[in-house]
Amino acid sequence: MSVTSLIDTALDRTVVLGYGWPGLLVRRVLPDWPDGPERMDGKVVLVTGAGSGVGLAAAVGFARLGASVRVLGRDEKRADEAAALTREQAGGDVDVRPVVCDVSSRAALRDFTTRFLEQEHRLDVLVNNAGVMPDERQHSVDGVELTFATHVLAPYVLIEELTPLLARSAPSVVINVTSGGQYSQQLPAGDPESEETPYSPKKFYARTKRAQLVVTEQWAERLREQGVHVHAMHPGWADTAGVRRWMPVFRTVTWPIIRTPEQGADTIVWLGTAAEATDSDGLFWHDRRPRPTTYPIGADPDPEEVREELWEYVTSLAHGERSA
Repeated sequence: MSVTSLIDTALDRTVVLGYGWPGLLVRRVLPDWPDGPERMDGKVVLVTGAGSGVGLAAAVGFARLGASVRVLGRDEKRADEAAALTREQAGGDVDVRPVVCDVSSRAALRDFTTRFLEQEHRLDVLVNNAGVMPDERQHSVDGVELTFATHVLAPYVLIEELTPLLARSAPSVVINVTSGGQYSQQLPAGDPESEETPYSPKKFYARTKRAQLVVTEQWAERLREQGVHVHAMHPGWADTAGVRRWMPVFRTVTWPIIRTPEQGADTIVWLGTAAEATDSDGLFWHDRRPRPTTYPIGADPDPEEVREELWEYVTSLAHGERSA
């Protein structure tokens, strides 16, 4: 292993420095820091959860590269605000358009994807970034546990429904924004929505992010032959509205090293144009490098039968074959 790789790995394993802004700054000066991102003129990008934080920063980054960006908000007001903020921060003559969908609703997702397929001629990058961390256990309008509906079911439906556009634009990239917190959780065998587990906001957030990562790997296997490359990434510790709202103590403790949303979004924007993203499939990225999906000090790898159980469960929910 080279000295550069040793430094990068040490930052990753220590977590504190690697997930904060010092890790990104050190990696940027290492000799093998990847080039890019490249210009994206003529390409279309869809970003969910684009109203603030990492999602907004990613949308701004893509717009600055010349992409035509669709920013998705839960309702018209939020979508319009997200588009206005993206245009303001990107500056210049940028093409940013609001689109509306409550991603926790299957019916809303189907209506949105139907409209999107009719209105758009291509989709080069799909960023699934929308996230929630409710204080109490909540369920979507479909009766699905809300973090599971938002982090697992919604990306599944968006990927499935928008595959025709993604395949038409191949090579295209799907980026699922997950969390380093997933290292602490295993998939719950026989209980995909964790209904048998006492509710904990942080635990459910991390557990559904683990599920999102597993579904990412499964989609990657199924779509690679169509030129659609599905990846996951985590932004490290970024100072977002969600962190300030749901994790104020964590933000207070980490404020000396917490990243800006732009630093957290760096790998998302880079993956949108990087050859590394279309030369591979199903990887878990942080700071422009693929990372292990489990570590010895975290949760054990998920058994294959539990991974398949999750896929079958999400598929049945997505197709309305199962009541939550």
